[in-house]
Amino acid sequence: MDASQATMVMSIETPNWQRTLTMESWSLGMDYTLVRIQSPKKDAGIATLKRDSQMWNYFPKVRRVIKVPPSMMMGSWMGSDFTNDDLVRESSLAKDYEVSLSEETKEYVLTLIPNANTITVWDKIKIWIDKSQLLPTKEVFYDDKGTAMREMQFSNIRDFGGRKLPAKMSLIPLNKEGHKTEVEYKKLCFDVNIDESFFSLRELKR
Repeated sequence: MDASQATMVMSIETPNWQRTLTMESWSLGMDYTLVRIQSPKKDAGIATLKRDSQMWNYFPKVRRVIKVPPSMMMGSWMGSDFTNDDLVRESSLAKDYEVSLSEETKEYVLTLIPNANTITVWDKIKIWIDKSQLLPTKEVFYDDKGTAMREMQFSNIRDFGGRKLPAKMSLIPLNKEGHKTEVEYKKLCFDVNIDESFFSLRELKR
């Protein structure tokens, strides 16, 4: 499985406040992720561990590990527009969705409809892919009434270790005016020497 290490900055905007977090993350394939906040100082050390469909948070001030229950999966992650489920969900789109392809002038458009046994809150997902670079430009998520509920925009294409990828993701909830969460990769390294044992509760608390 492909292992990676990244440094990211997450900026959260609401009509009433703004917040910026610097984070370090490690991933192994799509099943293992560890994210640790580096700044601001009051949040430093807070960490999230994902193993398959399970998720834990660590809070250093109280030295407690808390497993995220299913009832909290749609809750906000670190006050952002991302949910706990977003971190866990990363399922195989080809496996869990029926995919159809259409074309626009400069982009391919994938329409994803979940299979009957796929657990998801979305009735449909549409993904726009730039034809020239074969990279996503945006994703739109729809509810069971066909209403677009949120949009993910991809921008700032950069070269990370020979791989061209969008360095910035902007998540905009379309039902919350003035809300937006941006995540920008400052550093992204692949082929990192870690295995499944790294993604442990011991490492979560380190």
